[in-house]
Amino acid sequence: MSRDEPSLTVPLIAEEKQSPGCKLEDVETNYSHSTTGTTSSFKTAFHGLNALSGVGILSIPYALSSGGWLSLILLFVISFAAFYSGLLIQRCMDVDSNIRTYPDIGERAFGYKGRLLVSVVIYAELYLVAAGFLILEGDNLQTLFPDMVLEVAGFEIASAIILVSIFWTGAFDGIGFNQKGTLVNWHGIPNAVSLYAFCYCAHPVFPTLYTSMKNKRQFSNVLLVCFILCTLNYASMAALGYLMFGSNVQSQITLSLPTHNFSSRLAIYTTLVNPIAKYALMVTPIVKVTKSWFPLNCNNKSFSLFISTAFVISNVTVALSVPFFGDLMSLVGAFLSMTASTVLPCLCYMKISRTYRRFGFEMVVLVSVVLLGIAVVVFGTYSSLLQIIEHL
Repeated sequence: MSRDEPSLTVPLIAEEKQSPGCKLEDVETNYSHSTTGTTSSFKTAFHGLNALSGVGILSIPYALSSGGWLSLILLFVISFAAFYSGLLIQRCMDVDSNIRTYPDIGERAFGYKGRLLVSVVIYAELYLVAAGFLILEGDNLQTLFPDMVLEVAGFEIASAIILVSIFWTGAFDGIGFNQKGTLVNWHGIPNAVSLYAFCYCAHPVFPTLYTSMKNKRQFSNVLLVCFILCTLNYASMAALGYLMFGSNVQSQITLSLPTHNFSSRLAIYTTLVNPIAKYALMVTPIVKVTKSWFPLNCNNKSFSLFISTAFVISNVTVALSVPFFGDLMSLVGAFLSMTASTVLPCLCYMKISRTYRRFGFEMVVLVSVVLLGIAVVVFGTYSSLLQIIEHL
């Protein structure tokens, strides 16, 4: 990966041949310390869009069907909170030039415990999203090849292709946009908000995007453009899917599509590419950190193979044990994405900038965002766990 091509996992990856040691801090920060500001604002915006436009787009119609039309307001609220916390990450990095990664911010604010907390949240999110990729792959392969019995389930997801394909299916392949839907479904609001939060889980990559920029003063503008475009994309997909299938939309929009149409198959095949292309990128940081727990064997090839194999087996086991993509991503969005995207950036910024010592408008906004995040974490996690238990 070239220096001007950061991705969601770049801040956490260090090449073994470059790693100065096997400590957790070495694994997390080695790449970022070698990064210089050479990336243009346009490329940074492109990478930011890739980071924000993830598999959440497949579940966004299901999220809207869970909460009703008015829940779209909460999508924009979550988007604003995530954008604001992204700016807070920039401000934290401006305080100390030694801050290069998200875990560095946690350590600057709360010491080693802060670094450990941020790292655990990030790696747990990566682990469960990787399991979600396996579920996604299995579900969509089952849709394309229903007669097969599936026992195991540098290329960003082309969300624009999926959006256009689904629009084409609705407009020209006989499905139409005739479903009226529900104005609001209070019972489904926690699930909807959790899935909305999952769409904005790219904050671990923001420090790398910022440090790699040539003109860092443009970062806030780049971030604003990325959030506006991605939010419009998510809102459009949510509305299209809900108008097409109403409350019958599946947890993945591709599972609701008729498989005999070319546009539907294009959307499904595009979806299948993403897990295949991204799985290794998602699991590599976790494998490297796991190896860092065993410093005497971390450079042993046989030991590395054992760790990697054990990880994949455990990930497949989780996917087979909880094969519910929507429920699992709802849990990730509520418990992990909301924590990493809103709660932790606000708390770290308040501690680093010492804003908590003075009461003012900024403090009111920070406390409001933290309370919003905590509410989603509590109610969203509870609702997601209930759904998973019911489906087991």
